[in-house]
Amino acid sequence: MYSRFPMNSGLGNLPMKPVMLTGILAALAFSNPADATQYFVYAGSYTAEPSSGRPPVLPPGRAAPPPSTSKGIYGWRFDTMTRAVSPLGLVAETANPAQIFASPGGKFLYAVNWQENGAAVPPGVSAFAIDRKTGALTFLNKAASAGELPNEVVLNPTADVAATVNYKSGNMALLPVRPDGTLGEPFAVSQSEGRPISPRGDGPHAHGVIFTQDGRWLFEAELGLDRVYSFRFDRGRKALTPLDPAYITLPAGSGPRRMQLSPDQRFLYVNRQNDNKVSVFAIDLGRLTLVQEIDSGPDATAQRGGSAEIQIDHDGRFLFVSLRGSSTIAVYAVERSSGKLTLLENVPARGISPRNITISPDNDFLFAANQTSNTITAFTIDHRTGHLDPLDVQMTVSQPGGISFVTVGD
Repeated sequence: MYSRFPMNSGLGNLPMKPVMLTGILAALAFSNPADATQYFVYAGSYTAEPSSGRPPVLPPGRAAPPPSTSKGIYGWRFDTMTRAVSPLGLVAETANPAQIFASPGGKFLYAVNWQENGAAVPPGVSAFAIDRKTGALTFLNKAASAGELPNEVVLNPTADVAATVNYKSGNMALLPVRPDGTLGEPFAVSQSEGRPISPRGDGPHAHGVIFTQDGRWLFEAELGLDRVYSFRFDRGRKALTPLDPAYITLPAGSGPRRMQLSPDQRFLYVNRQNDNKVSVFAIDLGRLTLVQEIDSGPDATAQRGGSAEIQIDHDGRFLFVSLRGSSTIAVYAVERSSGKLTLLENVPARGISPRNITISPDNDFLFAANQTSNTITAFTIDHRTGHLDPLDVQMTVSQPGGISFVTVGD
């Protein structure tokens, strides 16, 4: 029921076949050239340990990957018709760009610098301009994240505010985004307070942030305290106000990590790092009501820990969660009227420890960044079944992190 392929994380060590001529001819035969799109695919990376003598933050029981040789953000050109991938190489040298986010329209790219205050390069959020013809990145500026180990940055729908969360500090910061793409210093900071409800918890660890499509509400996943916070955001006054109650509590030690909203904005989906479950919440004016908790597969109990990234397709029919413990991607069907999920299968990520998964803007492809095997693998999404069909291409980068797509311009 759960897997159409052998559950073998060692697939990440197998050589990948190049795209064959027959595959290209088949793509040409069944593709409309007018619908063909080319994307720049950008991948952040882990360039080094956050600071001298400190190991990377890892899920429980996960061995550290080999030392990274990455230097920053890497790029590729991807053709959706031929499925060919062409490397651009290192497009921006920057420290530990663990997660990246492209602005609407693809003019700018933002990256968190996963660093501690004691590191030679301080933590923060970096801004880059994108050359839509060549894929080259130009550094614009870097702003403080108001904390240590920033691990996600997102923009609001009008792209004039950036929100980032800091893992080690357990706080969230809002930064202004200027018309030229540069970032200002934080104008609002929300610090999580409280004692962990799990015996193994060691304090607040903010790990995810997302705006609603209208920009009025903001949610924050607090992994260390097992909470999901709700905020009202007044863009005109630049005011961030917690709701009352400010948060909903999840099971002790579950570790809420990342979030996705249904396209109709009625439901919030939160993957839980430590128990490999997904929580489904109904949304009413920013307030959350638990609808469902669902596991990620038959191996979830044996391989707890390591649920990493969550994505929902643009039609709101299928949800995907990457699982580092089993090196698989869980595929769920979404019942759109209730928001509830049904687990369909676990697909091998074709690499080890898929830290990030991202869906392409055309909704047809899912790319997985496999941190331990130093690979990025690609899949087509079957819009009838949600099944992920692997592509015979592989991108190589040392310890890849977040992935972002930008449409190639004229």
